[in-house]
Amino acid sequence: MASTPTLKPLVSSLYSDPTRHCGSLLENYFPRSFQVKKELSLEGKLKLSTKQFRLNCLGHRDMDVSASVLADSVTDAQLDVNEEDPSISTLLMNFDSNFDPYGAMSTPLYQTATFKQPSATENGPYDYTRSGNPTRDVLERLLAKLEKADRAFCFTSGMAALSAVANLVGIGQEIVAGDDIYGGSDRLLSQVTPRSGVVVKRVNTSDLSEVAKVIGPKTKLVWLESPTNPRQQIADIRRIAEMAHTHGAILLVDNSIMTPVLSRPLELGADIVMHSATKFIAGHSDLMAGVLAVKGESLAKELYFLQNAVGSGLAPFDCWVCLRGIKTMALRVEKQQENAQKIAEFLSSHPRVKKVNYAGLPNHLGRDLHYSQAKGAGSVLSFLTGSLALSKHVVETTKYFSITVSFGSVKSLISLPCFMSHASIPSAVREARGLTEDLVRLSVGIEDVEDLIADLDNALRTGPL
Repeated sequence: MASTPTLKPLVSSLYSDPTRHCGSLLENYFPRSFQVKKELSLEGKLKLSTKQFRLNCLGHRDMDVSASVLADSVTDAQLDVNEEDPSISTLLMNFDSNFDPYGAMSTPLYQTATFKQPSATENGPYDYTRSGNPTRDVLERLLAKLEKADRAFCFTSGMAALSAVANLVGIGQEIVAGDDIYGGSDRLLSQVTPRSGVVVKRVNTSDLSEVAKVIGPKTKLVWLESPTNPRQQIADIRRIAEMAHTHGAILLVDNSIMTPVLSRPLELGADIVMHSATKFIAGHSDLMAGVLAVKGESLAKELYFLQNAVGSGLAPFDCWVCLRGIKTMALRVEKQQENAQKIAEFLSSHPRVKKVNYAGLPNHLGRDLHYSQAKGAGSVLSFLTGSLALSKHVVETTKYFSITVSFGSVKSLISLPCFMSHASIPSAVREARGLTEDLVRLSVGIEDVEDLIADLDNALRTGPL
């Protein structure tokens, strides 16, 4: 009979290398380099192997803290001890706040504008919260892990984040953007960005042939959503990334509807992923925040410079609130998506509904493409009744759907985008893009789905003929 390998954990050691200290105020209790030794015994044989880890000290953007960890691996008897990437649910519960010397379970709130410095000529890791704050850094490091990004940055709003990206584009250069996008993004691109001498071209990003026609040598940035808001059109992120990179352009994907729980566009070729963290990331309609997750250190440095220069970094208290809300993001997204699927199926069979826009339905034109680049359809959907009067009645009659802009809250929301989130787009432009006034957008929450369905059914059945 073959012998069974036995693993025997022995003593771990921790040491600090004083030559790597960065002059930080924290160095008395936070070693700049450390080594953890774990020894395993396999039938009397001692085996060790080495694995490298890298930790960025984002508070001082030019500082790096390096760590080496001796990890366990036994090759004799073909016993592998592998470290796989943890799931998002696990990451959300185990993010890094090691800077806290007291081991607080809740990340401390550093509600301060400035930080004392070691001396008149030495800088600590933080000096001014506009440039960096420990609470913000914890959130940014977590978001970078969730998106598998090199860096992530938190802004005062989603629009502040998008404005930073738009500022990467210079005079005479071009932005190619989807024609079915969030109303605030549309306003920025159509009314603000052109003032800087930037040319903005709009295109149906679900049509690759049309996208190929407008991307050219002057294109600096390609900007898309998938699924789009509110019509739920699907773009081929991989192919569009290839097109953009062929011309030396970068690709931005607004991933607010999907979240990193359902889609990671950086793995599909995107260079920047944007989130309105006001939505699913925070999840409770209690703060405004934006996120940029970035691939590539050079691009990250440009965006950090803009964030710092303009002063658009997220305040410490808002970061703390976001850290509290984000812990349940995976659970919320799963439940909301489950509810949305059932509601979409109900609406698609309702006699008073003409069309439902939701990638989770089998008749959605972009369904196969969507599921090749995402794990689910999310919880934002829209439907048409063919009658503005009926749609208005539905929005105003439901009991459990709050009439409001935005999406991603634990509370179910309902709106008429043409009169709310997309009202800044001229009506003729909306009509040309297929955004009609009778379109109703739902953001499905975590309530009992049977109550939500009954609520919608009652509103539809009692509406004007």
